[in-house]
Amino acid sequence: MTRMLDTHPEILCKGEGIFFGRGTDLGYNRQLMTPTSLQGALADSEYLRTWIERRPMWTGRKHVDQHLANLVRMSIEYFLKEELAASGKRIVGDKTPLITADDVREISSIMPEAKVIHVIRDGRDAAISVVHHEWNRTTEAGGHLRVDSEALRKRDAYRADPEGFVARGESIFSAGKLEWHAKDWAELVGKTTENGPIVLGENYTEVRYEDMLERPVNEVRRLLEFLGADASEETVERCVRRNSFERKTRRQRGQEDSTAFLRKGIAGDWRNVFTEEDKRIFKREAGWLLVDLGYEKDLNW
Repeated sequence: MTRMLDTHPEILCKGEGIFFGRGTDLGYNRQLMTPTSLQGALADSEYLRTWIERRPMWTGRKHVDQHLANLVRMSIEYFLKEELAASGKRIVGDKTPLITADDVREISSIMPEAKVIHVIRDGRDAAISVVHHEWNRTTEAGGHLRVDSEALRKRDAYRADPEGFVARGESIFSAGKLEWHAKDWAELVGKTTENGPIVLGENYTEVRYEDMLERPVNEVRRLLEFLGADASEETVERCVRRNSFERKTRRQRGQEDSTAFLRKGIAGDWRNVFTEEDKRIFKREAGWLLVDLGYEKDLNW
């Protein structure tokens, strides 16, 4: 989505700036990196808060938190507008990861005019994707993610023989990992789908990963119209064509490269990978949201 929007002649879209997500660390399991969000860096700065509290001649009667929120907004605008001016485009956006369940509320309170596109993916496929990304970012492989020996063994065994690994009935998830991923997905996605329309109204929309794969032209056109950008047939098709899985990877959809950022490019891969125990765990922790979002009719899968 980021690449498609950034390909548009009017839109500059980058990420992940981590502008929102107060007081949290970035990471699929909160280990990947340790910088707080820009909002957290400012709003939770004791030095900044103390300065505001002790300078009433400049800060007036406003509450400290209001000043901090204003400073966060000004800082975000500074970074976005600097890059936008250099690009010559007119619309700027950031690929903002969901770090907390309150992120959309933070966005609405600091930048209520911002338009938010919430990209939703089947949580089972999302969990599989996270595992492969974690495998690629281990300290042992030169990355910054610390994982245990079980995860490394699973990674090496899977990559040596994916079909055999699955046929043996082994899970790609280390002990406790799937529970964590399922709970995290249910909390973040569930709360955002609930709060987004309430706090942002018409400035909030959703798009399914699966719909982007099935009908990318229609979905991209809808999103460009939502953003107020040119949605002509030529422009839409160019955004889609230049960012297709096949063009970016030189592979066909379904051809897996576990070491690549664009790994497989399909929906429903959980059916090929999940063990019966994996299914049971995900149903228990997040099955209700799969049903609410229409990914399943009921829990009999």
